[in-house]
Amino acid sequence: MTRYYCDFAIGDDVHGHYHDHEYGFPVTDESRLFERLVLEINQAGLNWGLILKKRAGFLEAYDGFEVDRVADYGDDDRLRLLNDERIVRNRLKVNAAIVNARVIREMRETHGGFAGWLAHHHPRSKEDWVKLFRKTFKFTGGEITGEFLMSIGYLPSPHRPDCPAHRQILLLQPPWMETAS
Repeated sequence: MTRYYCDFAIGDDVHGHYHDHEYGFPVTDESRLFERLVLEINQAGLNWGLILKKRAGFLEAYDGFEVDRVADYGDDDRLRLLNDERIVRNRLKVNAAIVNARVIREMRETHGGFAGWLAHHHPRSKEDWVKLFRKTFKFTGGEITGEFLMSIGYLPSPHRPDCPAHRQILLLQPPWMETAS
């Protein structure tokens, strides 16, 4: 029997709020986009529930995911993050967050920001998105890129059609609907 995301998220203490109010809903705010990217990168090899439990720690440790602040992090900040038990302490993931913040900051010059960059490259197949993300960002393979894009509405999320969150998402006309037939 196929299990859908909704089967284990609705009413779940850890996944419930994220499922009901965030997963698959369109996002354009730069800090929220950056947060989602950092969280997806940190989830690699781990359980999404663990990332959600550590989310408040990530928010504080990464200065509210303010792109400019994180882009300006230096060696002292890297060390601080690697010693912060509230987050995932992985050197590659910490470095990816800092490098990716710098990339996003540069996107302001070329596309008006991260949201503009995403919109400029839309629509694409998941395979083409993965190629673009690998070329543009650090630590973004197929699973990370796919989940990130589903979480912000650029690829269809696996909500069941009868899921209340899915119906709310459809009303917001996420970017993936533009290309859906």
